[in-house]
Amino acid sequence: MTETLDILWQTLNSGLPILLLHFLTTLALLVLGVGCYALITPYHERDLIRQGNAAAGLTLGGAWVALAIPLAATLATSGVWLDILLWGSVAVLIQLLTFGAFVLLFRDLRAAIESGRIAAATLLVGVQVAVALLNAGAMAG
Repeated sequence: MTETLDILWQTLNSGLPILLLHFLTTLALLVLGVGCYALITPYHERDLIRQGNAAAGLTLGGAWVALAIPLAATLATSGVWLDILLWGSVAVLIQLLTFGAFVLLFRDLRAAIESGRIAAATLLVGVQVAVALLNAGAMAG
């Protein structure tokens, strides 16, 4: 029994630092990605959310989820920190480009979100999550 506990302790001591490094790297990429998303949106989500704008809350929440999906796939399939950093960055970039393309196609997005139109926010989140799932599939290869 003591031998088994020693093995488990050794495994935890060797694996936990790696787990934390990988998780914290992915979490940092997620926060950085959402920060970049907030910077490139043509509206100010935080201000709109404070005013009770549900469409802005939906789009920002959707961005968190859409960025987390491919990052989770990268985290699950990569065993090396640099691999997670590289492919996680690519995943974030793809998601930000998705938003950029959506803005180009849906010219009145700013007005729609600022006026609280849930339909526009739902469409944006749907597109972001759909691309995130494809992005995750590609990352998992």
